[in-house]
Amino acid sequence: MKNKSTYILVIIGLLFCNFSVSAQSDKQKELEAKRQQLQKEIQQINTLLFSDKKREKSVITLVEDINYKVSVRRNLIKITNDQANLLTREINTNQKEISSLRDQLKQLKEDYATMVVKSYKSKSEQSRVMFLLSSDNFKQAYKRLQYINQYTDYQKEQGDAIKEKTSKLQELNTALLKQKEDKQKLVEENRVAKKRLESELKEHELLMASIRKNLSSYTSQIKKKQQEADRIDKEIDRLIRAAIAASNKKAGKSSRSKGFALTPEAKALAANFAANKGKLPWPVEKGVVKVKYGLQSDPIDRSLKVNNQGVKIATEKSAKVRAVFNGVVSEIMIIKNANPVVMIRHGNYITVYKNLSKISVKKGDKVTTNQAIGEVFTNKSTGQTMLGFGIYKDAKTQNPAYWIFKMK
Repeated sequence: MKNKSTYILVIIGLLFCNFSVSAQSDKQKELEAKRQQLQKEIQQINTLLFSDKKREKSVITLVEDINYKVSVRRNLIKITNDQANLLTREINTNQKEISSLRDQLKQLKEDYATMVVKSYKSKSEQSRVMFLLSSDNFKQAYKRLQYINQYTDYQKEQGDAIKEKTSKLQELNTALLKQKEDKQKLVEENRVAKKRLESELKEHELLMASIRKNLSSYTSQIKKKQQEADRIDKEIDRLIRAAIAASNKKAGKSSRSKGFALTPEAKALAANFAANKGKLPWPVEKGVVKVKYGLQSDPIDRSLKVNNQGVKIATEKSAKVRAVFNGVVSEIMIIKNANPVVMIRHGNYITVYKNLSKISVKKGDKVTTNQAIGEVFTNKSTGQTMLGFGIYKDAKTQNPAYWIFKMK
């Protein structure tokens, strides 16, 4: 039947539309998760970097902190704006769907009313029996019986379709109201966030103006810090290469090998460590990544490039440093004019914890996930409590953001 074909096409259309709405809903959930994560990061920034107004900070540290906060807030505004735009598209889609459903519902009701009238006129059992008995032969009677059954089934399908579309229409109307409320909240949140961003940018610009007066001095400080960091990293690299050579010598292998010679136990530990990529806990309970892994432009003098072998995590004063996985303390590194470094080996992986003030483990100790191994050093002149954290696979550095849970 023509009407039945139309009904099937309508159902297919509804299924396609539902798939599209579902895809949008998944994207909305993804954006909401990112927005909540950024909001949490801003709260952490406020708590860890800006909560103590009495604490003196150097102008440079304050600029770096504000610059970091501004970058996170800009990202939050973008994500919130993306959410609002997606909601606008979803609202438009739902409005079109509601309009289409109303037209379909109207047509279904008209078709159903016509069927009811026809059914009423021929509803008596006698009429149906006569319709069958008046057949010329058995084959025609069988076909007429099939027609009666199909017509009855189609009536039921039309009735069910009306119920389904009515329910769908009510659901969409409810969803539409919720979407409009959600969009309004997002728009209001973005308005507040933009005001805060304007205020932070003004403060940033005032501080930058004071730094520009003596930019050469700042550049000199940054280069000196980088030289100190490079000195520590070179010593870490030397110790790791020495440990690799020692493991291969012990196993009777070539000392030129670039990777650790592993015992079966060490292989199992390394495999377990690798299996937890992206799920490892943070090395401090509360922290935000102020300096990312790899080659980065300096936040104040963009012409300066800084290459980081790990990340720098701003945390709270006297923060406990925790092992991110089971392992063995392979080195306690103490060098002149630098704070202690703890290195923990996990098979052929090594995690490195820099800038400690206290150490609560010794070389050779077995440690477990989240076990405290020391405290982070707080710089009195800058007011910063910053943990340097790195991950190595054999002698090659890894990006901690790919290993630590929600560090990206």
